[in-house]
Amino acid sequence: MDSGTEDIGLNTVLGGAFFVTCVVVGTISTLMHRKRVQVNKPAFVRDVCYLLLVLASLILILIYGEINLWGAMAFSSMYVIYVILVYIVHIFWNSGGMDNMDSDSSYNSGLSIPILNGIEKVEIDCLEEGNLEDEKGVKSRKCCFCLRILAPCSILVWILEMPLYLPRRLTIPIACQERWSKPIAVVSVALAPILLSVLWDLQDDNLTFNTGLAVYGMGFLFGITFGVLAYLTTEKSSPPKKCLFPWLAGGFLMSVFWSYIIAQELVGLLISLGYILGISHSILGLTVLAWGNSLGDLITNLTMALNGGPEGAQVAISGCYAGPIFNTLFGLGLSLIGSAWYGYPSPVQFPKDPYLLETLGFLVAALLWALLVLPIRDMRPDGVLGGGLFLIYLTSMSLRLIQVVGPLQLHTFT
Repeated sequence: MDSGTEDIGLNTVLGGAFFVTCVVVGTISTLMHRKRVQVNKPAFVRDVCYLLLVLASLILILIYGEINLWGAMAFSSMYVIYVILVYIVHIFWNSGGMDNMDSDSSYNSGLSIPILNGIEKVEIDCLEEGNLEDEKGVKSRKCCFCLRILAPCSILVWILEMPLYLPRRLTIPIACQERWSKPIAVVSVALAPILLSVLWDLQDDNLTFNTGLAVYGMGFLFGITFGVLAYLTTEKSSPPKKCLFPWLAGGFLMSVFWSYIIAQELVGLLISLGYILGISHSILGLTVLAWGNSLGDLITNLTMALNGGPEGAQVAISGCYAGPIFNTLFGLGLSLIGSAWYGYPSPVQFPKDPYLLETLGFLVAALLWALLVLPIRDMRPDGVLGGGLFLIYLTSMSLRLIQVVGPLQLHTFT
C-alpha cells in the first residue's frame, strides 16, 4: 500500500469481511432455517473468537497510528497460529470419542461427492426410462439456433479478451495435462522474471539508472536460465511429473502478481471515480470494491450450503469466518510487510479515518451477535440469526449513506 491507497485498501478488506459475516451468513441462515442443520460448535466458536482477536489487534494498530516491520510480520504470522489452532482443535475433536469420529466421517464422505451429482443421476434415470430422447432432440435444435446467433458474439468476446488473456498466458507457468504446451511453458518461465523486473522498476520511484539496469539484467538472466532449463527438462507431449513443485509455486506466485496488477488498476479507477463524483475513497472501498470482492463468496458459500447437505453447510459457515481471517492477516499483513520493508526503518503510517473504527465496531457487533444467538438456537442457523445480521449491516450502511449524502447536500446548497 502506498500513501494514496491505505484508506481504500483497509476499508476494502474490512468491508469485505463485514459483508461476508453479515450478508452471506445471514442469507445462508435465512434460507436454511427449515433444514434444521446443526453447525459444529467448537469450530464455530474457534473461528469467531479468533476473528475477534484479529480485529482487536487491528483496532490497537489503528489507534496507535503506525506499525513497523516487526509488528507487521507479527500481525501476519497470526495466520500461522490460526492454522495450528485449527489443526489442534480438529485432532482434539476427532479423538473425543467414536461418536464424533463417526459424525465427522459421515460429513467428510459427502464432500467427495460432487454437488451436481444428483442432477446427473436424474438425467440418467430419465434416459433409462426413455423420456430424455425427445427432449434432447428439441434442445439440440434450439442449441444449434442459439449457437448460430452467439457465434459472432463469442468471436467479439474472444477479441476483447485477448489483450488481457495473452500476457497472462505467456507469464504464468501452467503444468496441467489439459492445457500443457511446451513452447508456451518455456516462454512463460522465461518472461515471468522479466515481468517482475518491470514491476519492481515501476513501483520504486527512487530507483537510479544503474540500479534499474541491474534489476533488468537480473530479470533477463533469470529468464534465460529458467527458459533453457524448462526446454531441456520438459517433454512435448506431457507436463513434467518430477520436480513439479517449482512449476506450481511459480504459477501461484505469478497469479498473485497478476492479481496485484489488476487490483492496482481497479483501485486507481475507483480513486478517479471518487475524485469525479466527490465521494470519499474509503466509502468506495467499503461498498463498491468490497461488494465486488465478496460476490464470489456469496455464490460459492450459498451453493455449498444449500446443495452440499450438512457437511456443505458446515464448510460454508466456516468459510464465512476463515475467509476474512485469511484476507486480513495474509492479504493485509503482506501489504503491511511490503510497505514497511520499502520504507524501513520508518514505520507505516495509517490515515486518521473515523470510518475505519466505525466499520470495525459494527463488524465486532455482528460477530458477537452470531456468537450469542447461534449457541442459544442449538447451533442451528435460522431467521433470528440472519435477521439480526441483516439489521446490523443495514444500520451500518444507512449511517454511512447519511454521512455521504449530508456533506454533498451542504456542498450543493452553498
